[in-house]
Amino acid sequence: MKTTGSGFWQTATLLLVGVGIVLFALSGFLTPLLGTVLSPLVNVQEWLATRYMAVYEFVTVPRDVATLRARNQQLEQEVTSLQAQIIELQQQLREAQVLYALLDFARSNPQGGQYVAAAVIGKDPNPFLKYVFIDRGSDDGLRRGMPVITNQGLVGQIDAVTATAARVRLITDPSSIVNVRIEPHRSEAQLVGSVTGDLTVEMVSQDAPLQPGDLVLTSGLGGTYPADLLIGQVISVRKQSNELFQSASVQPVVDFSTLQAVLVITNFRPVDFSPLIPTSVP
Repeated sequence: MKTTGSGFWQTATLLLVGVGIVLFALSGFLTPLLGTVLSPLVNVQEWLATRYMAVYEFVTVPRDVATLRARNQQLEQEVTSLQAQIIELQQQLREAQVLYALLDFARSNPQGGQYVAAAVIGKDPNPFLKYVFIDRGSDDGLRRGMPVITNQGLVGQIDAVTATAARVRLITDPSSIVNVRIEPHRSEAQLVGSVTGDLTVEMVSQDAPLQPGDLVLTSGLGGTYPADLLIGQVISVRKQSNELFQSASVQPVVDFSTLQAVLVITNFRPVDFSPLIPTSVP
């Protein structure tokens, strides 16, 4: 019985102590004590958490950096590929625009002409010669002497032909001579090229009212080119009273530096006048 009574009082005492502690805690009297007791535990927990995160980052971050680098390299490759595609599409668009302009010209200017479109595939590397190469040849009906034009104006003449390609002598070549007519006064002259690519009209009568702004077109004389093909415009005149003729510089309407595609007039045949030219008798 003593043991039972002693146990009862111990239990009651513990309950009273517990209730007292709870009351003290709720009333705030134990807060400083709890802070003092728990502070070391909190510090230990923070230290463990910091070390855990450091170890975690040490293990995982290198893998993430490697992944990011690989992804970045992949994206850079995709960007480079897309840029190349954009450049290619822009080039195709420019070529399509040029071909459309040539086709539109051929449709709107039939004049009995038959045309073959060709792409410029190369230029003569000699800086003193003005030739280009096109991707059409005798298999496409091209022959030596056929005129070559664009929708802007006269380019030159077929100089040599193979089965699948042809060489075009530009009107800017030093050996090129084109019989021309100058409008509006219809003066006859000759257009010659040069090693620098500049164009000059020569053999213009001193009586011709030649002035800047006059248009230069093929005259059809000599049978080398059909008449009325636009060549360019007079930009400056050279006239001296002690000379038989005057001359002028000509700005071509065709930009030969950016020539990409041309039209060949296939139903024009140049006339060979050489058998009709008198020869001197010894």
